[in-house]
Amino acid sequence: MEQKKNYTLPIVMMFLLFAMISFVTGLSNPLGVIVKNQFAVANWMSQLGNFANFIAYAVMGIPAGMMLKRIGYKKTALAAVAVGFVGVGIQYLSGIAGSFPVYLIGAFVSGFSMCMLNTVVNPMLNTLGGGGKKGNQLIQFGGSLNSISATIVPILVGYLMGNAANATISDAAPALWIAMGIFAVVFFVLAAVRIPEPFAIQDAKSEKKDKHSAMSFRHFVLGTVAIFIYVGVEVGIPNFMNLFLTSTPDAATPGIGMAAAAAGSLVGTYWFLMMCGRLIGGVIGGKVSSKAQLTAVSVVALVFVLLGIFAPIDTMGRMPVFTGTGFAMIEVLSSCPTNWGKTPKEAFEWLKSDMLPTYPLGVYKDITTEGGQA
Repeated sequence: MEQKKNYTLPIVMMFLLFAMISFVTGLSNPLGVIVKNQFAVANWMSQLGNFANFIAYAVMGIPAGMMLKRIGYKKTALAAVAVGFVGVGIQYLSGIAGSFPVYLIGAFVSGFSMCMLNTVVNPMLNTLGGGGKKGNQLIQFGGSLNSISATIVPILVGYLMGNAANATISDAAPALWIAMGIFAVVFFVLAAVRIPEPFAIQDAKSEKKDKHSAMSFRHFVLGTVAIFIYVGVEVGIPNFMNLFLTSTPDAATPGIGMAAAAAGSLVGTYWFLMMCGRLIGGVIGGKVSSKAQLTAVSVVALVFVLLGIFAPIDTMGRMPVFTGTGFAMIEVLSSCPTNWGKTPKEAFEWLKSDMLPTYPLGVYKDITTEGGQA
């Protein structure tokens, strides 16, 4: 009787790599705020780090798949980890050199690594789970760790930044060291772990070429378009949220003027809620098909988007955030020049003259000082 193989350790390694993908990719979010102020670049230029990171996927996607087939999961993962270490190292050196182009090169090289890791992690977890719903369930749980890592990054770097207006890449160096340390540790652990290679090709000459290309399948084409749009939404929302929250109201592109640590907490909440969704998906993934899940969450997302568009402009919210010394409750007043029929500057003036008297802001209780307002 054949003994069932235990793939617990390989699964753990894939989970760690899933977290690494998010940690390194997530660095582009707060670093975008830093480079905007350090190098005095426009908002769109501050996002070139993200662009460089993700355009690397287009360059490396097919080569990474070929590597996976030729040298297997483990060697591809080790190569990806090594490339990631170099990419993050270049970003660290850009802080020392004070060079925006060097930072972009580092982001591009890191993108190579993230693409290679995604090529390994997703199919490997699916394989280790036996494919089908169980395989999808493992991917969802791995994605939850991915979201935890993404939640931590903006909060950590926001704390390290302090005042966003004066922050430099060197201020975020500890986060870059953590990323490099994770790469180094996982490289040696992964090198010592035995990874199953179910799809490794032993003899390239024995391959049979498929007469149909991937683009001949409608679902593949539509899925590619869907992923393209989804990644833009997933990455764009938190990145521009961070820029908006940390920009001052009197800036060329007005914002809230929030402290970097508090803004990082709000952005981290976005990823935290994504983690919650992935955990739920992981729990029900063994019972509910991917198609049914996608349909349900798409409808719910559309409802919330419409609520966000048509909700009253003066709607406020309260939530706990990390301020650098502890957690606090904050209030945010936001303007809407489009619905108000005003210019951004006029909208902020109206906010100050009409909204602030009704919804006053201020410190109501500060436990770091004696006699704070109750």
